[in-house]
Amino acid sequence: MTNDLGFRIGTDSSKFPAPAGTDAAWLLAKAARAGLEGVFFRSALELSPTLDVGELTALREQADGLGLYLEVGAAKINPFAAPEAPEIRALGDGDYLAGIERIVAACAAAGIHEIWAATANYKFDLAGRLACDRYRTDVTWNDQLRATGKVMAEIAPVLREHGSHLNIETHEEITTFELVRLVEEGGPDAFGITFDTANVLIRGEDPVAAAHRVAPYTRQTHVRDGALFFTEQGLCRVLAPCGQGVIDWPALMTALLDAPRKALSIEGIMGRRFQLPIPIHDPLWHAGQPDMTTVELAELVRLARGYEDAVARGERRSLASLAEPADDAERERFVLDSVAHLRAVAAQIAAQIGAGPV
Repeated sequence: MTNDLGFRIGTDSSKFPAPAGTDAAWLLAKAARAGLEGVFFRSALELSPTLDVGELTALREQADGLGLYLEVGAAKINPFAAPEAPEIRALGDGDYLAGIERIVAACAAAGIHEIWAATANYKFDLAGRLACDRYRTDVTWNDQLRATGKVMAEIAPVLREHGSHLNIETHEEITTFELVRLVEEGGPDAFGITFDTANVLIRGEDPVAAAHRVAPYTRQTHVRDGALFFTEQGLCRVLAPCGQGVIDWPALMTALLDAPRKALSIEGIMGRRFQLPIPIHDPLWHAGQPDMTTVELAELVRLARGYEDAVARGERRSLASLAEPADDAERERFVLDSVAHLRAVAAQIAAQIGAGPV
């Protein structure tokens, strides 16, 4: 159901419920039956554990035949996070960079050129700001960013050789300001941005302002909404289907009209909705974010107040309600409700700018 605005709306494989024992081919077929337009697989190893080009090509051809986009993930490219992904080092026979390069080459040979990456993992066993690697005390975040830039310089020739892009996510630990600088320094011909619409809230950023910053480099998008609540730490974010949180979707999608690719993969929920802190009362949290603006932080406070007012009116779910575990039926509804909302917004934008029917 591609529209005249160019948006294609699909799902993240890791957050779409699937029976045990199913594989990538099953999920592609399921996505097509559900009316989705593509699938992002978080790891290329989900498609082929051995990176067999024949297996990868068969799945890419299946996606093409179903009218779906097919995106895959590679690994963390912050070398200080590399020990958390030993399978990538194994792919390179002990060389982590060689492992990433193998993924790029195998995917390119199969016709898959948009590849996700990130800089770190969120540490759920740590509290507050310490859950993000930017606040590690053994290595500074600036040192991690410099090291990431060096890794990008090492793998850029391989990406250019294969006509591929490594698209770094606006993950919980990194800001859009930092990602834009990394991509501009590394070269937009080899690198792009994977824009996660709800993660930017964790970094004190207004999602619409963030969308305008990253749009020129956004080649993959992970889409979900966020509910904001006041807490003793300041604020917290809980995941919600698109249209059921605080994000202004018409404004955000309008900003993304300038993106070189407009594939929107719904990143749903697992058993929980990931209540994460935004510790705006913590001076060290502020000190670690030199690019953050008071204007955008004030916007988050305004959005949180508006959401809590909507809860009081019975129009939105409470924090206690969102803390309840989600079963597979609700997980699937999260994705499909988000798709329906985004399609309605796309139709609204198309009507406003005269882009034709969707």
